[in-house]
Amino acid sequence: MKALRIVEPGRTDLVDLPEARPGPGEVLVGIAALGFCGSDLNSFRGRNPLVSYPRIPGHEVSAVVLEAGEGVADGLGAGTPVFVVPYTSCGRCPSCRQRRFNTCRDNQTLGVQRDGAARERMVLPAEKLLTWPGLSLRDMALVEPLTIGFHAADRGRVAAGDTVAVFGCGVVGLGAISAAARRGGQVIAIDVDDRKLALARRAGAAHGLNSSVADPRAALEELTKGDGPDVVIEAVGLKETYRAAVELVAFAGRVVYIGWAHEDVAYTTKPFVLKELDILGSRNATPPDFLAVARMLAEGGFPKEALVSRAVSLADAGHALAAWSADPLSVTKLQVDFGLESSIVR
Repeated sequence: MKALRIVEPGRTDLVDLPEARPGPGEVLVGIAALGFCGSDLNSFRGRNPLVSYPRIPGHEVSAVVLEAGEGVADGLGAGTPVFVVPYTSCGRCPSCRQRRFNTCRDNQTLGVQRDGAARERMVLPAEKLLTWPGLSLRDMALVEPLTIGFHAADRGRVAAGDTVAVFGCGVVGLGAISAAARRGGQVIAIDVDDRKLALARRAGAAHGLNSSVADPRAALEELTKGDGPDVVIEAVGLKETYRAAVELVAFAGRVVYIGWAHEDVAYTTKPFVLKELDILGSRNATPPDFLAVARMLAEGGFPKEALVSRAVSLADAGHALAAWSADPLSVTKLQVDFGLESSIVR
């Protein structure tokens, strides 16, 4: 069985792995489609602090069930198309005791802290597999990255009538934009790329602000009649947007951080107290987030066809990662196609 491995930053190879059989509660799947996002690119470039090497990447997964182990429910029979919740939870730490399993202290995400799905077949716990009627396997591989933004909108308690500003219109930001709009929020998308802002409008944003050519503060004040947005979701990970989120949000507002700032962020703390802000982190996603995204993709209307910049075979995936690293603005999402679309049970 072939697998793509990042041997060290900037270098990949294809390796042969032994075949595995599912045990009780486990399922053997054939990987169908696998998405690579910015975190995978950072893993390739040596900029992901959670990754050690060598590492098989890949956590945005769709697959076809090949064999189910003892005790697996009938709904996961051979030929069933599935998408994967790629996180683990220990069940013992403070977050798990609160049933917030997505932020388990000892979480190990596929392709990050443990080897991922850039391989032809793998064994997974049945409890981590979900399915949704009417979705193609290519679409199922888009579910996980969009859930990150859906979870952020949930963390921000976005409700009908809220004005929501989203910094960053990559795939994660588009998930937050779509989720906020579906909850009844009026969404203001902020980015430096007009192409991404156009995509944000198709995902549900009512307004798009290009912060490289206009001051977002003045624009937000005009759009909110001086109040500021009720919720600001930061999906960039820059110190400038971290600070802007606190400065621009309304009094009694909510700030949700998804992106990691790689530099220390210095704040003036007065707005924290004066505005009585809720400042929230958002990590990974929950199974309900996965199902909500699957429902959205199945219903149509979301510009899913515009998310994947390039599809390649497993054999070409390493070269594609290197090309992406050399020209990072040329790719939104890279997807590896394993050619299993015709294998699903309908």
